[in-house]
Amino acid sequence: MPRYTHILFDLDGTLIDSAPAILASYREAFALTGIAPAIAIDESIVGPPLLETLQQLSGSRDQTVLNRLADGFKATYDSEGYKQTAAYAGVGDMLRQLKEAGLSLSIATNKRILPTRLILDHLGWSGYFDHIYALDLFEPRLPNKAAMIRCLMADHELPEAHSIYIGDRSEDGESADANKLPFIAATWGYGSLEPADMARNWSAADTPDEMTARLLAD
Repeated sequence: MPRYTHILFDLDGTLIDSAPAILASYREAFALTGIAPAIAIDESIVGPPLLETLQQLSGSRDQTVLNRLADGFKATYDSEGYKQTAAYAGVGDMLRQLKEAGLSLSIATNKRILPTRLILDHLGWSGYFDHIYALDLFEPRLPNKAAMIRCLMADHELPEAHSIYIGDRSEDGESADANKLPFIAATWGYGSLEPADMARNWSAADTPDEMTARLLAD
């Protein structure tokens, strides 16, 4: 049996290339509201939670402004926009092989729970995951990814010694560290970590095939 029997995955930039759909919906939200973005709407802004990103894009903390933008984004993304999401090549095979090996797979993502479930259904992946967690799965909303991973592990009594987190950004590695989990960076995504950004205890896999081999190793 592989060392890690519980595999926790980030979603955006790790399993899926959601940038085109997300960026199109952000642009549509600003166009619908007539608000001019304060910075460029490009791939560098993909990853953090919706309201945090809208604060960055709008340069505003006015809740009325942010709510208008959020409503515009959701109206586009949650209806049709999410369907533009693509799986990274090889990820579907990776998930299938890990599941067939008897491993337990989970999602822990900054993405809202509604589009997360919609995308997993759209890609035919929902059956691969035993647990799907998002910040807004809880009321009040969880403050960050580290807290979300902590809740997931506590709720389902996942053994720390046999669990691992897979993501594509520094936040993912730091969230793993906060929960004393090992971390492997998926460097095929848009949040790809550079060697200089990697903590000493983190490792990286450049392809889903390489990730699969690492996770299935004894």
